[in-house]
Amino acid sequence: MIMIRSRICDMLGIRYPVFQGGMAWVADASLAAAVSNAGGLGLISSINAGTEAVRAQIRKCRELTDKPLGVNIMLQAPNAGEIAQMVVEEGVKILTTGAGSPAQYMPMWKEAGIKVIPVVASVALALKMQAAGADAVVAEGAESGGHVGELHTMPLIPQVVDAVDIPVIAAGGICDGRGAAAAFMLGADAIQVGTRFLSAEECNVHPEYKEKILKATDISTIVTGKSLGHPVRSLKTPFSKTFARMESDPATPQEDILAFGSGALRKAVQEGDRNGSYMAGECAGMVKRIEPAKTIVEDLILGAEKVMRSVASRFE
Repeated sequence: MIMIRSRICDMLGIRYPVFQGGMAWVADASLAAAVSNAGGLGLISSINAGTEAVRAQIRKCRELTDKPLGVNIMLQAPNAGEIAQMVVEEGVKILTTGAGSPAQYMPMWKEAGIKVIPVVASVALALKMQAAGADAVVAEGAESGGHVGELHTMPLIPQVVDAVDIPVIAAGGICDGRGAAAAFMLGADAIQVGTRFLSAEECNVHPEYKEKILKATDISTIVTGKSLGHPVRSLKTPFSKTFARMESDPATPQEDILAFGSGALRKAVQEGDRNGSYMAGECAGMVKRIEPAKTIVEDLILGAEKVMRSVASRFE
């Protein structure tokens, strides 16, 4: 019988090698605690109305679970330095980071016994993070929702696995047991899932956001922001289509485009606004129902085990 467990489970004290993505404005105490209680690793986003609001979410999460939990820190955020210090004060032991290098904070975090897991989109960045002292990396392919890189998951994961000695968590386009099994077969020690958790009962996004995810198809996402140096994958909506038109028009000042997009994710998450940015990965078309986070975690792992048993039996 196949039992999926990896060195990342022992490193972090989790039952299943499943990370919930630290989605900005989405990943709060409710969702993170539900995933951690299910045996995965729940993450709280640091983009959540300021440093003290994030501190409050960490404390609330601890009231909801006694299992390991983490915080995702966006290093380009204006308050990144404050968040970096606050997680030490709060005794957080697991961090994922994105949008920059965590090198300047590494000594402080290591002294506090924190496991640091940066998100990377290339082999070069993975090697840089390993050299900086990262305990693992999340290798995220361009199929993912939100900010994306150039490389896609299938070629990215094995190249990062071959390049580094630390554990690799695969992300980007993983939505069910088939995707999880593929990631493990490519050498990943764990998976990170974002889009499917948008449909979790414990996810507090606006009902309109969940409805859009449930209605998505295989061609429902679009990448905008490439010309600005910050490509983002989201659902095709009046907002994203307008953004794409503005971006493709040489006569539109970059300042106007940035102003149009300002606060768009928060509008989608909290208000269900048609002028919001509904970030989602290419696998959104595979999400068909709202269900508990526990069901999602177990479906990912049990589904992967089923797929791997089935594949193994074909080649006996």
